[in-house]
Amino acid sequence: MSTQKDPANIGQVLSFLREWDRGDKAVRGRMLNTFVSRNSGKTSVELELEFAQVASLFLARLTTWMKLTYMCGTFLGIQLKAIGIFLSASSHDQYVMEFLEDGGVLTLLEILGHSRSKEKEKTEALCLLLAVSNAGRKYKEIICESHGVTAIAECLAKSNTNETQETAAALLESIFHGNPKYQNQIYKGLIALMTCRSPKAQQLALHNLHTVQCRMKTAHCSIVQPVLNMLRSLHLEVQDDELKCYDVRPLLLTGLVTLLRPIEEVQNHMEESEMIKMTGTLPVFVQQAAAAKAIRLLAKNSDELSRELLSLGVIRHLLCTMGNRDHADSQIQASLALEQFVRSYPVIEEHVQRGIGSTLFEAFMNQTDTLCMNMDETQAEILLTNKVNITEA
Repeated sequence: MSTQKDPANIGQVLSFLREWDRGDKAVRGRMLNTFVSRNSGKTSVELELEFAQVASLFLARLTTWMKLTYMCGTFLGIQLKAIGIFLSASSHDQYVMEFLEDGGVLTLLEILGHSRSKEKEKTEALCLLLAVSNAGRKYKEIICESHGVTAIAECLAKSNTNETQETAAALLESIFHGNPKYQNQIYKGLIALMTCRSPKAQQLALHNLHTVQCRMKTAHCSIVQPVLNMLRSLHLEVQDDELKCYDVRPLLLTGLVTLLRPIEEVQNHMEESEMIKMTGTLPVFVQQAAAAKAIRLLAKNSDELSRELLSLGVIRHLLCTMGNRDHADSQIQASLALEQFVRSYPVIEEHVQRGIGSTLFEAFMNQTDTLCMNMDETQAEILLTNKVNITEA
């Protein structure tokens, strides 16, 4: 091969390729390490000078060797880095197309799901797929035609390092843009990711959905329940991203209001009054508190949404949630949400004061976020059994 200053002649390149063809895995590993150290960051023009205008011959050998040996994984890391030099070179469409024709994309997708692949190798494979995707629409379509959306989404859901998951999310976003043929498939794949067990994957999926949803004409109905279910997450970063992600529609608003009253209710009929005791698992109460928080933020940011929530009977539901002495955060979030409505609409203040009594209302106004700490059983019963019915301001 050439020195770093002088271009190679064809004889040097052929000698290099013969050494590669005859060499065992140790020889090839050494040659790859040298290639990577000498050629990282080079443009396609510089690579062609290095290989006397036949760099494609070496790329083909690299791709074939990776396809034959990736399951063993011995040299996979350096193989991926070497191929990355070609795919990331400027004006590199020729290399990308040759890589695709040799089955390179299919191999990269198989690496993502292979049990022996290390996280660093998955990340490197994702980076190569990202380079392919960034080359243009036809390359994005090829990735999708190769069942790439499923493979990338599964990698995002199952990986256990932030770098791998963030690279997978970046790749999903990349293949979505400028790829109308497969946008709906990618959109549904992101919705499916919201049901996975990884909080980091959920957060990244929500972030991507925020971008994707802006480009979709309508929201798919299947998005509503996963969004509401994610309010059960104990990871606040997931909840916070969930609140930012959607142009909320009636189904989602109705779902939020419904979550203020958990399904697991036990009604104890008593002689003088009816008291509803809320019961449920911790995730249900976390979901209840998150729903109250979401309602407060939505009402604060939009008068239109605020009035739509009122039409759904949100005030009565918030008062009931304030009476849930089994979960303090639910009480606090509901109190803060109710305060937002009370201070925004005087008519609501009148109805609430009349519905729960002047003493409890005064306590609520004076200590909104700490009322739960001093609430007794009688006050909780008043809130749980309130009959406040106001649907407009």
